[in-house]
Amino acid sequence: MRELRYNPLTGQWIMVSSIRKERRWRPQNFCPFCPGSEETGFGWDTLVLPNKYAVLSFDSENVKSEGFYRKARSLGECGVIIETPIHDVKDLDKLPLEQLVKVIKQWVNVTDKYINDKRIVYLMIFRNKGEEIGVSLTHPHGQYYAMPFIPLKIRNMINNARNYFIRYNECIFCRIIKEEIKSKERVIYENQNFIVFLPYYSNWPFELHIYPKAHLQYITQFNEDQILDFADALKLSLNSLNNLFDREMPYSFALIQAPLKGKFSNIFHIHLEIYPILRDKDKIKYAAGIEMSTWDFTYDGIPEENAKKLKDICKGINNTYRGKCIE
Repeated sequence: MRELRYNPLTGQWIMVSSIRKERRWRPQNFCPFCPGSEETGFGWDTLVLPNKYAVLSFDSENVKSEGFYRKARSLGECGVIIETPIHDVKDLDKLPLEQLVKVIKQWVNVTDKYINDKRIVYLMIFRNKGEEIGVSLTHPHGQYYAMPFIPLKIRNMINNARNYFIRYNECIFCRIIKEEIKSKERVIYENQNFIVFLPYYSNWPFELHIYPKAHLQYITQFNEDQILDFADALKLSLNSLNNLFDREMPYSFALIQAPLKGKFSNIFHIHLEIYPILRDKDKIKYAAGIEMSTWDFTYDGIPEENAKKLKDICKGINNTYRGKCIE
């Protein structure tokens, strides 16, 4: 059974699925994403596969709301983006830059697949890493959900961005970039086309955002130089996080694009958000009582101090990258 259930108090759609209970959980001595498996075959360097345990499907059954509560068909698609044939690569920063470029071009391909599909309203491309995050398969991979609705967080971004544009005739994301570059206090790294910074308003102790300097809404708008610099900025960001505590950093990240339906060219700005969950080598930042009950985060520390720690790490690894660390 798959369906969407609407929360009338928050305006959220909850993706309900009994199918997800059947997904593989860290199988031993077998990897369905390695070359030669039934799903993958041979002769690839990156690969996009349908999620066998998808919460959204174009084949989902029709549903009808009855009474007070609303529900809707769980329409859409979920997929897996396998990032390398090599099973034991610990993270994307360990891939050669040209391989990471191939991964990002798969993000372009996935976006291009759905951008004109009238059934899909939003595409979320994301990645989970680490047992602490709950990763069920360790072969390097990302995922995407092609969704029939705009997620609540994105709706909030749009509303605030639209209100700011109406008042100031300026993209709020572009303003954030200007503010961060002006202060430099939280900027970790920049190259010709991208800036990496720990936001003033971070939720997670070492949260990083990667913004293109050009005002763009979709990854399909990136040219070849921008794709290369995006790969460079992402590789540097993950390398810095993985060297911060002398251990691999568990995290999730999300590519935040504009919705696929509607006009957002003036107000929205594509970017990538990384949510690392460690606040120290052996201390996890949990989303606990106050975060779960209010969706408002407490911040353990001071963002500028944590940005300084990442700046110091960046300076030690910067010699192989296309840009520069920021003092």
